[in-house]
Amino acid sequence: MDLLQTPLFTLLGTPVSWTEVLGFGSGAICVWLVARQHIANWPVGIANNVFFILLFATSGLYADAALQLVFIALAAYGWWTWARGTGPRDALPVRRTTRGEWIGLVAAGAAGLLGLTLLLAHATDSTVPFWDALTTVLSLMATYGQCRKRLESWWLWIAADIVYVPLYAYKGLFLTSLLYVGFMVLCAIGLRDWRRDLLAARTAEAVAS
Repeated sequence: MDLLQTPLFTLLGTPVSWTEVLGFGSGAICVWLVARQHIANWPVGIANNVFFILLFATSGLYADAALQLVFIALAAYGWWTWARGTGPRDALPVRRTTRGEWIGLVAAGAAGLLGLTLLLAHATDSTVPFWDALTTVLSLMATYGQCRKRLESWWLWIAADIVYVPLYAYKGLFLTSLLYVGFMVLCAIGLRDWRRDLLAARTAEAVAS
């Protein structure tokens, strides 16, 4: 653990540890694999979560650190869900988020945001309780959609990344902040590719009928 915390280089006057570098690399690979609908994104994502648990816990981003544990559990579910078929792309088709799913997500998100903000503000020394809670809630909503291959999950990830970039910069995690700028680009690519697959599937269904 001490080795992972060892500074590897300095960025903008702030030391960058092995943990942050490994989190950067595994995170970039994971999102690229998700955009390509490759099932290997799940094990790579779990490795990324482990690195980020250590990074965020030592940076005072407690909700984000705890979120990684939830991500590991959801990754196991997503891995299983995507694997129930003939291949990494064919196991689960891309679909739109239903009205019922949106109602459930918004209700759960609002309750989670309020509860997490109060918890972080009163039970920890967090200096950013609301923003830490907001990114956590948006990430959980996006992960649910990713597990179910809902197209709108990419918009939720983009919304989370817009907050993550300045939040991590504020905490001095400049390499991670840069990573999330890259995530936004990959999210835009993933949104484009998943939308294309959805339209192709609907065209095929229309022709078949």
